[in-house]
Amino acid sequence: MIIQKSHGKTLPMESGSDSKFKMIAKTMAGLEEILAEELRSCGAEDVEPLVRAVSFMGDMRVMYRANYTCRTALAILKPFAEFEAHDEQELYDNVYKIKWEKLLDVDGTFMIDSTTSGDVFTHSYYAALKTKDAIVDRFRRMFNYRPNIDTENADFKLNLHIVDTHVTLLMNSSGESLHKRGYRQAVGVAPINEVLAAGMIKLAGWRCDCNFMDPMCGSGTLLIEAAMMANNIPAQYYRGERFAFKRWKEFNLGVWKSVKEQEDRKIGSVDFEYEIWGNDIDMTVLEQAEKNLQFARLHKDVMLYNGSFEFQAPPEGRTLIVTNPPYGERIKVEDLNELYTKLGDTFKNLYGENCEVWLITSDFEAIKHIGLHPSRKIQLFNGSLDCRFLKYELYSGSRKAK
Repeated sequence: MIIQKSHGKTLPMESGSDSKFKMIAKTMAGLEEILAEELRSCGAEDVEPLVRAVSFMGDMRVMYRANYTCRTALAILKPFAEFEAHDEQELYDNVYKIKWEKLLDVDGTFMIDSTTSGDVFTHSYYAALKTKDAIVDRFRRMFNYRPNIDTENADFKLNLHIVDTHVTLLMNSSGESLHKRGYRQAVGVAPINEVLAAGMIKLAGWRCDCNFMDPMCGSGTLLIEAAMMANNIPAQYYRGERFAFKRWKEFNLGVWKSVKEQEDRKIGSVDFEYEIWGNDIDMTVLEQAEKNLQFARLHKDVMLYNGSFEFQAPPEGRTLIVTNPPYGERIKVEDLNELYTKLGDTFKNLYGENCEVWLITSDFEAIKHIGLHPSRKIQLFNGSLDCRFLKYELYSGSRKAK
């Protein structure tokens, strides 16, 4: 194990497959507790929800499994160096001291994703530039050659995180964001992020123990995420082999194959006895949903209907309804208030007490026109949009009588 020392604090720069180390899993605001539970299922220890992230301990096996299976993770990061820097020269000097040749090949490629806060380093791009200079200069001095920058498909993806004077360097084991599952062959105008979709389904409490329906399904992201859960398909099953950790010098092919084979054996291991339905008024986006479902080989598991949500009754039996209606941001609706009034009327008149409805929206004025009082409100973000994820419990007759 190689240790990088910095102001008395030590962090492992390389680890064996059985050695445990700290990691950070990035997620979206509001999904921290859901991701924490997923990480515990992966065997993670000392799990601690943070803000848009979860810290945990684990070995390489846990890291590989978290990347492959966690539905609400955006990236799995491994911290490998921490130090204090009070100005740009101190940042450069401390980065220069790190034994980068132990992590990156001289003819490899790398990129730096930086985040800064505080009064010392006010420009994240400049901090990333100084870090890049230090790495390149060390390679030039040692080998008279340097690795190149690649912002699209780098061998080594580095995260630089600075709060005031405290600097943390982290290795991104995921590479491309984990929301890019790989099953999308066609997308609509405003497709929901896959991580957010999976998080919404989990926040709604679905345990694959009832029907699932999205009455405004668009290109089918919520349906596909639900069908993957119902079939025990790992979150990154369709991603292929595109993980940054496979390019690390410490990558253990045997452990990775063992993890992947173990998770893949669970696919279809439990019979799903319920139905998954999707509906949309736009035939074009329904064709996109069908294309995505066929690519994922889930087209036989999901039924799609074309028509107005006002006339599409849910399947027989207990049904969870999760949907992402237009907010008037990217999909323009002539009268958004009228649309939400129709949604509320449909909930009351067409859906029964066997149905539980969850919807996400950023239009806090239009949601008042739904005419029902939500029993839960959860703050989520769809991109930069501040949203509310709302739960509506439906009853036959009055709620008071119920």
